[in-house]
Amino acid sequence: MDSIEIIGGERLSGEVTISGAKNAALPIMAASLLARGVTVIHRVPRLRDIDTMLRIFHHLGVRGEFIDEDTLEIDATTITDCSAPYDLVRKMRASVLVLGPLLSRLGQARVSIPGGCVIGPRPIDLHLKGLEGLSARVDIEHGYVNATGSPLIGAEIYLGGRYGSSVGATINLIMAAAMARGTTTIIGAACEPEVVDLCEFLNLMGAKVSAMGSPRITVEGVDELQPVEYTIIPDRIEAGTYLLAGALTGGLLTLRGARADHLDSLIEVMREVGIEITREGELIMVRATGDLKPVDIATLPYPGFPTDLQAQMMVLLSAVPGISVIIEKVYPERFMHVPELNRLGARISLEGAAALVRGGRRLSGAPVMASDLRASAALILAGLVADGKTTVRRVYHLDRGYERMEEKLTALGANIKRVEDG
Repeated sequence: MDSIEIIGGERLSGEVTISGAKNAALPIMAASLLARGVTVIHRVPRLRDIDTMLRIFHHLGVRGEFIDEDTLEIDATTITDCSAPYDLVRKMRASVLVLGPLLSRLGQARVSIPGGCVIGPRPIDLHLKGLEGLSARVDIEHGYVNATGSPLIGAEIYLGGRYGSSVGATINLIMAAAMARGTTTIIGAACEPEVVDLCEFLNLMGAKVSAMGSPRITVEGVDELQPVEYTIIPDRIEAGTYLLAGALTGGLLTLRGARADHLDSLIEVMREVGIEITREGELIMVRATGDLKPVDIATLPYPGFPTDLQAQMMVLLSAVPGISVIIEKVYPERFMHVPELNRLGARISLEGAAALVRGGRRLSGAPVMASDLRASAALILAGLVADGKTTVRRVYHLDRGYERMEEKLTALGANIKRVEDG
C-alpha cells in the first residue's frame, strides 16, 4: 500500500492543468449504457474509480477502453448481464449509477448496495424512491437491489432528502426517465454542474431534458437514444484543492482549464479570508498577498460551499490567525480528518456538526492516516506547510479522485513523493 511523503515549506508556483471531472465522468459513462453503439468520451481522468466502473462494464458484457490518454470508448451495442456484483460495487458508491440505465434499457437490474468513502451515512433510499415513482418494482435482498419495470412510466417525483438534494438520486432518476413513457418532473433535484453535464450529454444523445441546473427538472421520455462523442467538464473539486494549495503556500499559482463559474462559493470565501484570485481568459490565478482573516462557513448543496472542499478549507483556516467555524450540513459526520490534522499541530475541536478552528499555529510534520478521498488531499495540503516530513498513509483513497496529484504538485515546486510501504 502506497504512502505520500512531503517535506513542507516549499512555495508553490507555476501552472497546473485541471483534469476532467470524475463526478461527471462516472454518470456519463453510466448513461452510455442507454445507447446501442459506440460512445466516445473525452477528458476522462485516469482514476481508480474510472477503472472500477470499467470493470463493472466488462462484467455487464460492455466493452470500455481508453483509446488515448484521456479519451474513453464505450461499446454498449449489447449488454449480456444486468447485475453489478458486490466485489466491484463495494469499492465505489457511484457504482449504483448503473441501476437506472440498466433498468431503463433492459427492464431489470440487480446491483449491490454500494460502498465508497466512510464519511457518514449515505443511504440510497432516494434512488429507490425515484425508481418506484417511475412504476418500477424495487426489492432489497441479500445486500442487492433488485429492480424490474418495463415500461417505466413518467411521473412527478419529489427527491428532497434530510440534508437537501441528492446528486446520485437525481442522476439515476434522470437516466431512468430518459426513455420512460410520458413526462417525468423531478422536484427537489440537485443543481450541481455534474448533473447539468449529464443532461447536456443525454440531450446530445436525443433525450429531452429541460430546466437542468434548477431544482425542478423535466424529462420527456423518448423511444431511443443514440451514441455520441462528448467532452466532459473540468473537475471543480480538483480545481478548488489547487486554489487552496496555492493560497496556503503563499505562491502565485495559475490554473488552466478550470471553470470559475463552478467555483463561485469557494472563491467568495477565499476572498473573504484575504486571498487574491483573478481571472484572465481560461486561466485562474491565486495568491495570498496580505493579512488573512478567519471566517465562518457552512457546507451546502450546490451552489453553496462544497462539502468535498470542507477538509481542504479547514487546512487553510488552520493557518489563519483567529477562530473560524465550519458547519457541515451535507454530511454532518464528515470530520474524520480532524484528529489527523490535530496530530500535525492544528487546534480543531468538534461540537456536533460544527468544527471550531483556532488558527495561526505552524504545523509540524508527522505520520497521518487518510480516512477518505478528500481527507487525503487535505492531509497532503497540510504537509505542504508543516515543518519537517509528513507521511500520509492509505493514499489509495487519493487515487480514486485526483489524477497524478503528487506529479502535479512536484511540477509546481513541492517536495513530495510516493513511496511503497514495506
